[in-house]
Amino acid sequence: MTARTARSPVVPALRAVRAVVCDTDGVVTDSARLHAAAWKGAFDAYLAGLPGTPQPPFDPVGDYLRHVDGRSRLDGAAACLAARGLDADGSAVAAVAADKEERFTRRLREGGGDAYPGTVRLLRARRDAGVPLAAASASRHARELLERAGVRDCFDALVDGSEAARLGLPGKPDPALFLEAARRLGVPPGRCAVVEDALA
Repeated sequence: MTARTARSPVVPALRAVRAVVCDTDGVVTDSARLHAAAWKGAFDAYLAGLPGTPQPPFDPVGDYLRHVDGRSRLDGAAACLAARGLDADGSAVAAVAADKEERFTRRLREGGGDAYPGTVRLLRARRDAGVPLAAASASRHARELLERAGVRDCFDALVDGSEAARLGLPGKPDPALFLEAARRLGVPPGRCAVVEDALA
């Protein structure tokens, strides 16, 4: 560590970290691209059936990051439709969300969602060092993804979309998922580092 690094305000904060909470999609597993592709298929199919001026197709990068990444399916569908000025009722939101779920599940069964090797090395190093780890995700598939990727054993706690629904936790950008993960680790939130990739 250089003298300049030692003076950085980040260093004391890192020294205070007692636990780490990770998002899963796009952080631990390469599954964000599967979600983005499933959202694109679902939205494009819905938009193609609308009357009037054709809507531009769903952007699997821009639209995904701005409107759906990190959110529950229903919240993501509602946010993306609202961003286009579409006055969609609850049934339309539910239909898009259900179509996305079907498409994602099919893609997941076909293969994909491997863990990033660098992330796996970091997780195992943290575990070996005795640092508690938790995974927090709005996805109901988080447990399955972590198990398929062979890294579920890296985490002492998991709060996924199913748990969030059971507990009535709001989705991102609300920090409820991460606060619940910290609670399960028994570590104050202010002493946890969060690893996240979603703009939400």
